[in-house]
Amino acid sequence: MSTRKPQQDLPEAEAETRKFTGQDVRCAVRFPLEIPAVLWNEAGEFPAITRNISASGVLLEIGQRLEPGERVRFSLRMPREVMHTSKDVLVHCTGRVVRCSLSQNQYLAAATIDDYQFGEQ
Repeated sequence: MSTRKPQQDLPEAEAETRKFTGQDVRCAVRFPLEIPAVLWNEAGEFPAITRNISASGVLLEIGQRLEPGERVRFSLRMPREVMHTSKDVLVHCTGRVVRCSLSQNQYLAAATIDDYQFGEQ
């Protein structure tokens, strides 16, 4: 069951606008949030850690390179404090890789969140 993306403002959030390949990308509020995630692509399942997240995308730290344009699925458990709920919230997302670069010994992959569903607790 798909749901609409919530529009929440948190005091520590910052808005930023970026340009990729000459096209404007939507301005989205990004939350600096480091939580474990699991990513799936055609090659298999991989552990990841979010660096930041917004209603429209996520920056993931991952152990291997992902190709721009590649379709991905990922799941993460949003902390109850962020979601303002009594329990952590499991979220399953689908999207595509926008960019990927090597930073120290890990890759940083930016991906869109094209759709998401709340999982069973």
